[in-house]
Amino acid sequence: MLMISTGNKAVASAVKDAKPSVIAAYPITPQTEIVEQIAEYVSSGELMSRYIMVESEHSAMAACIGASITGVRTFTATSSHGLLYMHEMVNWAAGGRLPVVMANVNRAVGPGWNIWAEHTDALQERDTGWLQVYVGTVQEAYDATLMAFRIAEHNDVLLPVMVNLDGFLLSHINQSLQTEDVGDFIPPIQLPHAIDINNPRGYGTLTGPDDYFKFRWDIERSMRDSVKVIEETQGEFAKRFGRPYGFTEDYRCDDADVLIISMGTLGKEAEVATDLLREEGIKAGSMRIRWFRPFPDLDIAGKEIVVIDRDYSFGSGGILAEAIRSRCRVEPYSVIAGLGGQEVTYEDIAGFVRDRRPGEEYWFGVKPDV
Repeated sequence: MLMISTGNKAVASAVKDAKPSVIAAYPITPQTEIVEQIAEYVSSGELMSRYIMVESEHSAMAACIGASITGVRTFTATSSHGLLYMHEMVNWAAGGRLPVVMANVNRAVGPGWNIWAEHTDALQERDTGWLQVYVGTVQEAYDATLMAFRIAEHNDVLLPVMVNLDGFLLSHINQSLQTEDVGDFIPPIQLPHAIDINNPRGYGTLTGPDDYFKFRWDIERSMRDSVKVIEETQGEFAKRFGRPYGFTEDYRCDDADVLIISMGTLGKEAEVATDLLREEGIKAGSMRIRWFRPFPDLDIAGKEIVVIDRDYSFGSGGILAEAIRSRCRVEPYSVIAGLGGQEVTYEDIAGFVRDRRPGEEYWFGVKPDV
């Protein structure tokens, strides 16, 4: 079905089509519309799920963990401080090898209090064992949510997946959306270590030094194995529904001398900047990172790199720039822009490329110390 939809409602539509058995919900700006729309689907009978209204984001993830360990499909959504409040349970979901799917509507972290777009909230969770995908359009928000269930529940993965979409810039914007008859694209969940409620047992969760590292390695092994599962899932999705995806979305990269690397809606703005720069004779290209975990292998050798981070790790730098620097052995021009919803236009991005200084860091809007 073709419609006009916000990013939030696109996620909710994908959840309806994926048919999770349990949804745990707690509202927080700017993702509230997701759980409100899902509640409407449940109340109308369009989605036959147990909808649990909880008292906090921590409880939302705890409810998903409790449901998931019984072997059923689960979903929740959050944003910013809600995600931070979940942090303890976010670790538990990954450590328990539970394929929870969560939409996170990226929002700045206070103080100062700010409800607009920034990626620092999700990137603070990058080391917990969750797969993370960052989307750039309303259609991609729907598609990535559908694929997240299939990827998370694959027995070679069994790790939770976080679908990230920029607050307001994508969550509340209206774009065209094509929903699908999902059919058997998402197979029934088969959790091999599910608890059988009809055969109760006691479980000891204390793990000593001789075994703990083995569980951590198993998460890393599955993160590595997820690469193949993601590729297969995206390939099957393209075959069935005609919309191809990769670990990155590349625009005019093949013959580019300088690449603009970013995530989320900044990547779509960078495509317009690329066209503008090409008209000026600058052979630019845009590479939008979709999957931050697992982090992709990037073919960027021999090119100048401009990285735009809508995030920051204090005392270290832009998180995306640091990942590219360490994984690809390049010295990018690191631009910190868009924090807390700061407006960044394609003209601004083109300016970053024109003024690039490899190996340096630039804060957009901040005057340099004299």
